[in-house]
Amino acid sequence: MSAGRPVEKLPLPAEVTILMAQHIGAPAEPLVKKGDPVKVGQLIAKSTGFVSANIHSPVSGVVNKIDNVPDTSGYRRKAILIKVEGDEWDESIDTTDELVKDISLSREDILKRIGDAGIVGMGGATFPAHVKLSPPPGKIAGVLIINGVECEPYLTADHRLMLERGSELVVGIRILMKVLDVKKAVIGIENNKKDAIEAMQKLVAVEQGITVQPLKVQYPQGGEKQLIDACIGRQVPSGKLPIEVGAVVHNVGTAVAVYEAVQKNKPLIERVVTVTGLSVGNPGNFMTRIGTPVSALIDAVGGLPDDTGKVIGGGPMMGKALSSLAVPVTKGTSGVLVLPDPEARREKSQSCIRCGKCVSACPMGLSPYLLMTLTEKDILDRAEEEKIMDCIECGSCSFTCPSHRPLLDYIRLGKGRVGQIMRSRTK
Repeated sequence: MSAGRPVEKLPLPAEVTILMAQHIGAPAEPLVKKGDPVKVGQLIAKSTGFVSANIHSPVSGVVNKIDNVPDTSGYRRKAILIKVEGDEWDESIDTTDELVKDISLSREDILKRIGDAGIVGMGGATFPAHVKLSPPPGKIAGVLIINGVECEPYLTADHRLMLERGSELVVGIRILMKVLDVKKAVIGIENNKKDAIEAMQKLVAVEQGITVQPLKVQYPQGGEKQLIDACIGRQVPSGKLPIEVGAVVHNVGTAVAVYEAVQKNKPLIERVVTVTGLSVGNPGNFMTRIGTPVSALIDAVGGLPDDTGKVIGGGPMMGKALSSLAVPVTKGTSGVLVLPDPEARREKSQSCIRCGKCVSACPMGLSPYLLMTLTEKDILDRAEEEKIMDCIECGSCSFTCPSHRPLLDYIRLGKGRVGQIMRSRTK
């Protein structure tokens, strides 16, 4: 539906809402106050730890207030609200379209610039990029894997980036290779994106050490561990990170953001967002400033269809239903999906019939039916033993369940509780 739609620039909204917690890790701390003038690209919130990320103003204007506002999950989070006035950029940012190929910065300077720019994983995980690029002592990366799979149905943001900004992507990959000191990079792309595969193969034909790996169309191949196995045949052990098998994975959008940060001194202030749905009048892909209300994206595609049942932040498998269209776009917002009412309705949950379909569907080899029960009964020590934290929240279990059990909902709840227990042990 939107794969053939080139990326359009979304007009600036009247006000943006910049959440302080739009990345994994500690929320950023505001550096501005009500009434302060800001420019595009100006640092407005500072990271508060190693696993955290800086936040920059995506617009120019005046800080309206700092308040707690609902995020995409409905929880109230601290945010900076900025009234938009014009579009004045920080003078240090190169706003030209000229491709800068030569990488002049040292590894240390590149890493610092990536951290300063507030770049996070843009495939949805939002893990701070500078942390991924800093392997722990004794761990050495041997291969960089670029995730161009975009296996979630309906979403096409990464697809369009590969088609429209492939040259910048390749430079971004070379920058990441320099930081990691690796000689090999693999771009994984599923076979349903043949135009992207062809375009990237042409671009990397003259590059040393960069290859394109066409992949079988198989959900959820965009998961890190699944992609590593598909691209290089290595399996990441339970509870371990990709670096354990010498791999580091970054999303296509992240690599382009790295190019902009290192070569153009541009922080992460905007991203491509797919807006689509079966009844949407004019689906498309939009370059959207962070903090833009979802309502502005809905307006850009012709408004909500009459048969709308739910609006999902993300895709149909891993996305979450939005409680309001006023929630802002964040660094991890890859798409907005408008579901018609018949598709949006959940069937009535029934008793588990022990069919085992959820077990067969789980890409991580877990027992979703059991993890749901353990969470319901608050048997969290057993849930931890059953490796609930290995769940990648792909939604395959809920999708295949003939009893329409809300398996993923409970597993997410259980992961949150078990995660709290695990963190308490390290304090």
